[in-house]
Amino acid sequence: QVQLAESGGGSVLPGGSLRVSCTISHYPGSNYCAGWFRQAPGQEREGVAAISVPNGSGFYADSVAGRFTISQDNAKNTVYLQMNSLKPEDTAMYYCAAGPKWACMSVRGTVMSDGFMNWGQGTQVTVAS
Repeated sequence: QVQLAESGGGSVLPGGSLRVSCTISHYPGSNYCAGWFRQAPGQEREGVAAISVPNGSGFYADSVAGRFTISQDNAKNTVYLQMNSLKPEDTAMYYCAAGPKWACMSVRGTVMSDGFMNWGQGTQVTVAS
């Protein structure tokens, strides 16, 4: 059974940085797509970034491009999301997800969630002064 465990959330001041991690266990095969999504209270889930494992480059939602970086450590089966220049509107529950390679797709600046079948429990990120 695929397991995803997020960590690293917390509270930060506007303009600050935070890194969240996702360890992915028991995914069948070594080639898949890993993504980060977020959902704020009363809002729809939003795709933030995704990356093709084991050796793809990341792509981002327009709202975070240039501020967030997705990366992977294949030896640790871990995907990271480095978040810089954080804004109050980045406040949300952040979820890690995994799916087949074709799940890595973006349409007009939106990271799509259609192909992601495995999800973590989420980690809260709060940006406030």
